[in-house]
Amino acid sequence: MRKVMSVAVASTLFGSVGASAHVPEDEWREFKAQYAALAERMNALEAENQKLREMGAGKFVTVEDLSATNEKIATLEKQNSATGWAESIKWKGDFRYRYEDIEQDGKDDRDRNRIRARAALVAKPSDTTEVGLGLASGGDDPVSTNQTLGGGGSTKEIRLDMAYFKWTGLENAYLQAGKYKNPFYQEQKSSLIWDGDFRPEGVAIGWANDMFFANASYSFIEGDSKNDDDGIFGAQVGVNFKLFDNLKITAAAKYLDIPTKDREAVFDDDFFGNSSVNKIVDGELKEVYEYDYKLYNASLGVSFALFDMPITVYGDYVENDDADDLETGYLAGVKISKAKKKGSWQLQYQYEDLEADATFGLVTDSDFMGGGTDGEGHKFSGKYMLSDKWFLGATYFDGNAGVDLGDDADYQRLMLDTGFKY
Repeated sequence: MRKVMSVAVASTLFGSVGASAHVPEDEWREFKAQYAALAERMNALEAENQKLREMGAGKFVTVEDLSATNEKIATLEKQNSATGWAESIKWKGDFRYRYEDIEQDGKDDRDRNRIRARAALVAKPSDTTEVGLGLASGGDDPVSTNQTLGGGGSTKEIRLDMAYFKWTGLENAYLQAGKYKNPFYQEQKSSLIWDGDFRPEGVAIGWANDMFFANASYSFIEGDSKNDDDGIFGAQVGVNFKLFDNLKITAAAKYLDIPTKDREAVFDDDFFGNSSVNKIVDGELKEVYEYDYKLYNASLGVSFALFDMPITVYGDYVENDDADDLETGYLAGVKISKAKKKGSWQLQYQYEDLEADATFGLVTDSDFMGGGTDGEGHKFSGKYMLSDKWFLGATYFDGNAGVDLGDDADYQRLMLDTGFKY
């Protein structure tokens, strides 16, 4: 632009040379001075334009640049579409290391080191459908995924822990089927009826809003009619509400029908504390369960804050309507604080008395008094969070096993844990 303007001005000047002879000398000098000033101004403008071009380098996109960018965007969109399924899948799991010491009258003292490792792959094929597949350490025990270390460094077993689908297409409701986590609400993870590791196999439905909830399920004892396909039916209703800003109450009631009468031991030829009798069944003398388990269960939790510290007082009660005697069980406890984030902690105490035929022994707590029913005693526990996903914990049981039908032996068990979630 500078050159164009210079040429134009110069042409004007030199084209006027012939006429300059008729222009007075004073006017000619003034004209040349004006030309010099104009040339100086043009040089300044050119320098300013150059500076602006340097400052804006790389900030202007040509048509060719936009075309290349659009091609890259299209490629990325295609790749994202091809791998979009990965966004609907997530891994989650946990690992726990435990040292355990057990002392029981009439038996040798026992200490062992155990691990529990669980991992689950959860996918969402649609906004209302979830499909899960979980694996866990341990053997085929229905209520434990612990694996004892040793055996000369032998490889350890991995089993199917979960395999299910869950549909949430109706507001506040769900339907699930397969092998899944226990759907019933349990106050403070109470194991009076269900061990935390137990995974029902069957169908479950549920509904909940801000105040009320309800669950129902049908779980197989045997899923093949040739092996007697009776199952466990259960239904639960509950409510949770706040009376004041810092006082919350949760209450639930549940009914379970577990048909076991005249059935042989369901697992490992063991009745896990329940009453059994020798009886002729189908023309053969067999040891079978003496009762069915028609259970009425009620639980209550009251949570409040004392000097800004969360405290929960809770209880859980069960009664077997089919048994003639030894048909009740309960636990009551208190939990102080809550171990959730790094640096948080909790302490917990509870007392439990579970008579021999109060509930189905196979699926109740596998740790309390050696597992099953027919035990009573204290449980002390504590937990501290080293990080949001890493904890240290300790649990101590002190009581009696075999109180009703066994040898009424003193029982102590210490468990020291460290665990991680991911």
